[in-house]
Amino acid sequence: MHNAAYTVLGAPFAYTAYDLQVPQLAAFLDQVRTDGTWYGLSVTMPLKNAAVDLMDTLTPVAAALGAVNTIVITTDDAGHSHLLGDNTDVAGIFNSLRHAGLGERPRAAILGGGGTAVSAIAALAHLHAVEITVFVRNFAKAAGILEVAATLGAAVVLESFDGAAAKLAGYDVVISTLPPRGADGLAAEFATAGEAVAGALLLDVAYDPWPSALGQAWEGAGGTVVAGIEMLLYQGVEQVKLFSVAGGFGELDTAQVGDVINVMCDAIGVHRRDSHEQNMAG
Repeated sequence: MHNAAYTVLGAPFAYTAYDLQVPQLAAFLDQVRTDGTWYGLSVTMPLKNAAVDLMDTLTPVAAALGAVNTIVITTDDAGHSHLLGDNTDVAGIFNSLRHAGLGERPRAAILGGGGTAVSAIAALAHLHAVEITVFVRNFAKAAGILEVAATLGAAVVLESFDGAAAKLAGYDVVISTLPPRGADGLAAEFATAGEAVAGALLLDVAYDPWPSALGQAWEGAGGTVVAGIEMLLYQGVEQVKLFSVAGGFGELDTAQVGDVINVMCDAIGVHRRDSHEQNMAG
């Protein structure tokens, strides 16, 4: 996906994967600084929270969420590298929901209380959600969510995951932040309940395997489903824009962003967007 974007931009960037665990991250970033040839990094779990303390600076959204999924690297004339931690997951969620037609002030539910849940809260705050309920299995572990929500100015209520299936039909949008197959049990309960969700939206961030059991149950109840790969697409577009600037290619214009979106869609098998269609979150 990234490599397709850099090809269409004519940027001589190489994008590849490195499999790291948390104890290896600090040494890897030290090497990145020493090399002086990097423009950016994408960060996945379980490294998103660990990366926060290893950055030189953080964007406001990354600082508020306590999670970094993007590192923008710049090097000064003296050869010193600067690591800026950012979080494009928020834009990924926001834009996937907007593209699916979700309006402002929705009633929203989030399944799961991990790192992606706080990004979902931030995206919903941008949409001025009138209600955000987070269904969690462990209230003690999810306490930090309320702190982040308060920082974002979002009113959030925690409820037990055990009762979620019976309540999902009452929301305009549901965002599942659970890992692959993590919502299978809930999906079976929801399907058995036979609730109708016509007009309601489900974003399931887990996109492999797809369709998910929850997605199938939601469609069966008349709802609209957005695959997690849409979130992957839009957060990746934001990363490409940031890395382009860091790599000396400057800000992408509207036509370039449209081209990037389309080739990234092709790379991951998502229906192409209209090249003039821009709803990216800033």
